[in-house]
Amino acid sequence: MSLIIVVVCQFTKIKEWIDAGLIGEIRHINWHLSKPANKQDISKEYNWRTDATIAPGGYFDDLASHGLDLFTFLLGNIQEAKGISLNQQGLYTAKDAITACWLHKNGITGAGSWNFGCSLREDKVEIYGSKGEIIFSIFDENPIELITEKEHKTLNIEHPENVQFYHIQNMRDFFFDGKKHPSIGKSAVHTSWIMDKILGHI
Repeated sequence: MSLIIVVVCQFTKIKEWIDAGLIGEIRHINWHLSKPANKQDISKEYNWRTDATIAPGGYFDDLASHGLDLFTFLLGNIQEAKGISLNQQGLYTAKDAITACWLHKNGITGAGSWNFGCSLREDKVEIYGSKGEIIFSIFDENPIELITEKEHKTLNIEHPENVQFYHIQNMRDFFFDGKKHPSIGKSAVHTSWIMDKILGHI
């Protein structure tokens, strides 16, 4: 399920900033997501999320799809992607460290790193433009930042009480009222293709 509509105010505000040209022409996007191994990982207790026969990319398979789907919503489809993936910790069979680079069809470059054995949890996206940058998180409830030569704006937008509320509402509007929904089956297939390219499956 896509995360695009989960925190609609935060991500649509970022889209508004981009479309209004507040950071100029977009040049590059970078996402770093990391967290320490959890108790289940360390105990080596079975977890389907880190079973390579089910999820070869481990937590990457579960989490990265939301951010990559969002990036295509914000910046357009991706035409090329590649990556390096490995298991650094040996706690489970799936990959736990992935790095990637990609190219959007409009010439914007992108890079990402996902590591599930770091000392600290971090979730940070930076969009660099010719006149400034935007900083935000995919999952964490951090403020979104707009940084230009003229201003440094910080907005705190809380998650809704029911995190899937806006996504479900937009699905209802799509099916019953014919309103446009940015995350459909076609975009999901595109995101799956990106992830397969990063993991070297295709």
